[in-house]
Amino acid sequence: MPRYAYNPFPYMKPPELAGGHVGQYPVVIVGAGPVGLAAAIDLAQRGISVVVLDDNDVVSLGSRAICWSKRTLEIFDRLGVGERMVEKGVTWQVGRLFHRDREVWNFDLLPEEGHKMPAFINLQQYYVEQYLVERAGELSDRIDLRWKNRVVGLEQTGGDVRLRVKTPDGRYELDATWVIACDGARSPVRSMMGLDFGGQVFEERFLIADVEMKADFPSERWFWFEPPFHNGQSALLHKQPDDIYRIDLQLGPDADPDEEKKPENVIPRIEKVIGHSKFELDWVSVYTFQCRRLERFVHNRVIFAGDSAHIVSPFGARGGNGGIQDIDNLGWKLALVVKGEAPASLIATYDEERILGADENILHSARSTSFMTPKTEMESIFRDSVLALSAEHDFARRLVNSGRLSKPCSLEGCRLQTEWEGEGSLAPGMALSDAPVRAGGKPSWLLGETGGGFVLLAVGCEPPIGLPAGLHVVQVTKPGGMAVEGVAHVEDCEGAVANRYGSRRLYLVRPDQHVAAIFERPDAHEIAGAMTRAMGRE
Repeated sequence: MPRYAYNPFPYMKPPELAGGHVGQYPVVIVGAGPVGLAAAIDLAQRGISVVVLDDNDVVSLGSRAICWSKRTLEIFDRLGVGERMVEKGVTWQVGRLFHRDREVWNFDLLPEEGHKMPAFINLQQYYVEQYLVERAGELSDRIDLRWKNRVVGLEQTGGDVRLRVKTPDGRYELDATWVIACDGARSPVRSMMGLDFGGQVFEERFLIADVEMKADFPSERWFWFEPPFHNGQSALLHKQPDDIYRIDLQLGPDADPDEEKKPENVIPRIEKVIGHSKFELDWVSVYTFQCRRLERFVHNRVIFAGDSAHIVSPFGARGGNGGIQDIDNLGWKLALVVKGEAPASLIATYDEERILGADENILHSARSTSFMTPKTEMESIFRDSVLALSAEHDFARRLVNSGRLSKPCSLEGCRLQTEWEGEGSLAPGMALSDAPVRAGGKPSWLLGETGGGFVLLAVGCEPPIGLPAGLHVVQVTKPGGMAVEGVAHVEDCEGAVANRYGSRRLYLVRPDQHVAAIFERPDAHEIAGAMTRAMGRE
């Protein structure tokens, strides 16, 4: 029996059916998976009311996305569920790569201390969705979450989108100024609009098996090329909460998905991996690799995010993480537009920036897939040579590719950032790095003091007077340092801020905690110009 209890969420008759009218809303989100729920929470926290429509009434069946990266956890923390996820999840940062029975390389994804969030956690998607649903319930004054509401029609008319929705009580219509389609890889919204993915579908099939067992495997990512227990293929082992282990096994292009999912075929394979039969199957699935995306993510008033916009292979944990980072990019922009504080053209920068992120994920995913499942003679020669050389040569170990794991996408060179010629580990377009600080005499974290809106981070210097209205200023000083009156003040209690940001610099930070501009002198006019640019007003 699966450990997780799939309890249905309550269905409520929509007000449109009770009143016989067409509802009108600023934002409607289609899909209540992690991406759709994150979008609803982000917008609600920014003061925007949303309706969320989902055709089901339970969380996703099976563990599905399990690996959540540090940057995604930082986003979830801003949304109010990050700490809960880390508490429940299995924290890991070390990965080990094996060729047959020999370890060829291992890596540490977060070798330095001084970050609130770990490099990665493993946590089943159903827990993530549960926590997000419960968080949405805390914001029910702005989030109208409607279960068993299936979108069956969509039409864009002028400045609105008309949605037709089917429920157990009948059909109704509602109008939205903006629609965010977060309805997954088989997106019905995408189909209704006649849109399709471009890209590559790989023929190789893989088996996912979640097994429940008592074991002492460490909290690490283990990946095998040509393991002795699965000859000629590849395999992956991950630990999850509740004594659940994820095992991925390469099956080959000719595998029959229906046959491979049968317990009588799965169980012998798992026994070979773990060396015993003391386990229970929790969930089984068979999938193929895909690296594809829409040509554009923004289609007038309909915006695609997550798997409805782009899909990649699961090795590298770039699917779920990429979807949450879509929302981190979109939420603040859409909120400004809905409030009339930024032009609608700002939404076009979501297209620009997240297509950049999707292409980065697709590139890494396609390269990983080619290494793991070579299709040409040259790819096979390269893979076999790298694995052979990795026994003795460090350069070859770094070429072994079992999935380049998710990192925050840099937006350097995109139009909202202001160019900067200086040196340092941070540049405009990059995500902020966390660091321990003290705020109000209490321990805190830098990202926790700089989230939500536009922030001017003054590190080791004083901010200028005459800054734009709505710009929150955070001054960072050494312990015991004096702050400018009326400005938020944090102390660099361990020196990590100075190490990661330098000293006597000002950082203009976007609401998604990406750097918009860097200044080495406090000039209010230049800062105002950079903020105008970052809001898409130029």
